Amino acid sequence: MSGSLNENIRRFRLEQSLSQVEFARRLNVSKQCVSNWENDNVRPSVEMLTKIADCFQVSTDALLGRDSLNTLNVDGLSPEQIAHIRLLVSDFKNTGKNGFVIQKELQADELLEQ
Repeated sequence: MSGSLNENIRRFRLEQSLSQVEFARRLNVSKQCVSNWENDNVRPSVEMLTKIADCFQVSTDALLGRDSLNTLNVDGLSPEQIAHIRLLVSDFKNTGKNGFVIQKELQADELLEQ
């Protein structure tokens, strides 16, 4: 999935067969507010972005068109373990088509600081 925020708000609203008025009522805002978001005249606040995502039962990343990014749940892992995973991911990204590492810039200690 991709698209801009305004496109995604409109698409999710239409997928749920909501008019702008109905959607505005759910969020306790005006129809004009929804129209402005969808026409990219105004962007919703961070707090409203969260409410919109909750209303559509999607992530804020989905609204922002970033859900094509893969995520990995590292809950419960130590900072050192997370650093090792980041290093592995970095190594995989820097591996050429022939399977050899092209470059390795990040060290585990640097990853802990991020």
